[in-house]
Amino acid sequence: MSLTKENKSNIITQFGGAVQNTGKAEVQVALFSGRITDLTGHLQKHPKDKHSRRGLLMLVGKRKKVLNYLKNVDIDRYRKVIADLDLRK
Repeated sequence: MSLTKENKSNIITQFGGAVQNTGKAEVQVALFSGRITDLTGHLQKHPKDKHSRRGLLMLVGKRKKVLNYLKNVDIDRYRKVIADLDLRK
């Protein structure tokens, strides 16, 4: 299952404040995390789907780049996103 329009708008308003604020780093990380969760579930059902695995790895890389940017720009926002999304254990 991919992110529905309602789920995506809820994530955007939760992390960005407004529906139009999709460029904010927190929103991008949250959307990437939602897609990563969906792809992980898909790959557990279909372990031989190599094309989706590549897409998952690319999404993880994109999320990592945005998180590194956020960590370099504003460490407090970075820590808040990590805590809200439970990315680090």
